[in-house]
Amino acid sequence: MFTFNTYRFTLIAAAAALAIPASYAQAPAKLKVGFMLPATGTFAALGTAIENGFRLYLNEQGGKLGGREVEFFKVDDESDPSKAIDNVNKLIKRDNVDVLIGSVHSGVAMAMARVAKSSGTLMINPNGGADAITGSMCAVNIFRSSFSNWQPGFAIGQAMAAKGHKTAATITWKYAAGDEMAKGFKEGFEKAGGKVTKELNLPFPNVEFQALLTEIASAKPDAVFSFFAGGGAVKFVKDYDSAGLKKGIPLFGTGFLTDGTLDAQGSSAQGVLTSLHYADGLNTPRDNAFRLAYAKTFKMQPDVYAVQGYDAAQMLGVGLAAVKGDAKNTEGFAAALVKATIDSPRGKFTISKAHNPIQNMYLREVSGKENKVVGIASKSLEDPATGCNL
Repeated sequence: MFTFNTYRFTLIAAAAALAIPASYAQAPAKLKVGFMLPATGTFAALGTAIENGFRLYLNEQGGKLGGREVEFFKVDDESDPSKAIDNVNKLIKRDNVDVLIGSVHSGVAMAMARVAKSSGTLMINPNGGADAITGSMCAVNIFRSSFSNWQPGFAIGQAMAAKGHKTAATITWKYAAGDEMAKGFKEGFEKAGGKVTKELNLPFPNVEFQALLTEIASAKPDAVFSFFAGGGAVKFVKDYDSAGLKKGIPLFGTGFLTDGTLDAQGSSAQGVLTSLHYADGLNTPRDNAFRLAYAKTFKMQPDVYAVQGYDAAQMLGVGLAAVKGDAKNTEGFAAALVKATIDSPRGKFTISKAHNPIQNMYLREVSGKENKVVGIASKSLEDPATGCNL
């Protein structure tokens, strides 16, 4: 029987429920972010810089993106494409991550993108520049915070020609990044009137350069284009100088040749010209604040890899804010990002329909321990995204 006391108790219980502080309300589930980056091998330092940059932006946002606290899961990709599918499936199937962040090696990033595309998992690629990722393999859930391999290659080709060089040799590792950057360079250089007369490569991660340097000396091109990164870049630049080539045949490259490697390269890197979407000495308020915060947090100076990690987190935050933290709403996420302007330390950039940054490619010259900006090799350069049907 319903009595007055029963009614009074019901009212008290209801009031008590309404009075529960908001802090006791159920918080949204944590956002599971899966880092698939190199933790060992020649690219290990690059993976660390990407993770540092990502965490720095997250810390600036109070540890939340899209209103959700972040939980990290990590797999060492070992820069090995043959292990990439198994590794990415550990993150997707074992750890049930909402977002994939990776990787550095283009071959690994390609494999990640294939799995992300088939599973529908949101992926932001903070380095690996394989053209197909935002070209023929493009997808609504796949984004890049870095570059396509074509972009810095094309830009430095134009810059080399603008310096008056008519012939060039190219030397790279024989894998996706090396092939595509050399191809982009050749397109930019020959479009501007130059001619590539020698194309050399060696298997990744081989660093026995001497025989190829002898070929360059015999060919006597006006200049040399090169792509190497990490420990390989250190050895190549030092070997090029030791072989006596630097004095007579200027060395050009994509920025990875001298980014994060200058301490180890020493005087051998002085004067090397590269093209990249980031440089030391930009001296903008945004970049200065970023560099100061990074140095205070990690006790070292940031490089392009740190910027790409930082912007991967920034892009993730922009997209998630638009979909109220729902990482499965990839269409809403994508729609927001292609309309956004990302306020990056590199300078503001937008995202193309293929989900690749449209950005300035700076011309940089090594001076002391800095890749100092000396101009813009290509302004607001957009990757052609060949084969993308988004």
